[in-house]
Amino acid sequence: IELSGNGYERGLQHGKLLKNEIADVYKKWKDDIALDSKKNPDSVLHQFYIKTNFEPAIKKWTPEIYDEVRGIAAGSGQSMQDVLCFQLVDEFWVYIDKLVNINKEHCSGIGVAATKSAPAYVAQNMDLETFRNGYQILLHISKNKMEPEQYILSCAGLVALNGVNSHGIAMAVNSLMQLNASDDGLPVAYIVRGVLAQRNEKQALKFLQNVKHASGQNYILGAGDNVYDFEASAAKVVRFTPISDNSSIVYHTNHPIVNDDVKPWHKKRLEKVLSGNTMKDNSLDRYQALKNRIDVASISLSENTIKETLRSKDSETNPVCVRYNKERNVFTFSSVIFTLGKKPTIKITNGSPDQAEYSLHTFKE
Repeated sequence: IELSGNGYERGLQHGKLLKNEIADVYKKWKDDIALDSKKNPDSVLHQFYIKTNFEPAIKKWTPEIYDEVRGIAAGSGQSMQDVLCFQLVDEFWVYIDKLVNINKEHCSGIGVAATKSAPAYVAQNMDLETFRNGYQILLHISKNKMEPEQYILSCAGLVALNGVNSHGIAMAVNSLMQLNASDDGLPVAYIVRGVLAQRNEKQALKFLQNVKHASGQNYILGAGDNVYDFEASAAKVVRFTPISDNSSIVYHTNHPIVNDDVKPWHKKRLEKVLSGNTMKDNSLDRYQALKNRIDVASISLSENTIKETLRSKDSETNPVCVRYNKERNVFTFSSVIFTLGKKPTIKITNGSPDQAEYSLHTFKE
């Protein structure tokens, strides 16, 4: 969908255009919360809202995006509290993880710096809860005084999952539930939008490293010809390079490797996972699949290799690509490949990349 104007105007357009879809997916969201928590979903969401305090950070760091959320609420007819909470995908997982082990974080990300013969890439399989199937959207945001032109993968009623802007800044994200969180930091969706509002590498790095993070998250940042990977928690942001002597290739799944700001109750399990003293682990299996494919191909890591990796099912039980199945907790909601450099583009699938082809979108700027 095409969005233009200031934050509130964009949100209003989003809310009006997708009013029915937003009503449908919000109902399914609440049904999912009821299934997980065995409680009234409105009560759960209200408790989540009053026990956290994200709005001051959102208004401080991304005021335009806060206005966009207000616009979505006004345009869709949903309550502001519900719309605010719907933006907090990872933060709600952190909250409900204290009540019940939901284990829904399953994204796989890749970043490749530019070479003499190829531009830089940031790519990701965005894995989300199955109730979101059918509500995939690509937001195309026009350039304005505050922000450059952007393409943003999202879900109806949500401001961002990942994205790229016309200045070659791209962002992919992976949940790291094991890391310490903050009830008053900046939530992930707003960090994505905050980074995509920047116009150069220095600004994007400064924003990502200076904000206080609300939840544990891995960020793959592409900027021009370069790529970076950062594991962020409430207390620290730590750069990660999976290949020790090569910072031009990064990849990640859903367990922290270099950031030790870990929740006490996750430490023992994480130690077992990283030492190999545990049974099959979803994140570790997918990480190993990325490593096996990308380390070997690192000399000439082409777009086709990235596609093959994102479509891969090297582990039968824990594949990188997860086809939709209503019986599963999660599926590959969409797969994206951001090409950076002087002419950035986005290639994106509607659903898992083993079933859907990548469609190309280019910038007007």
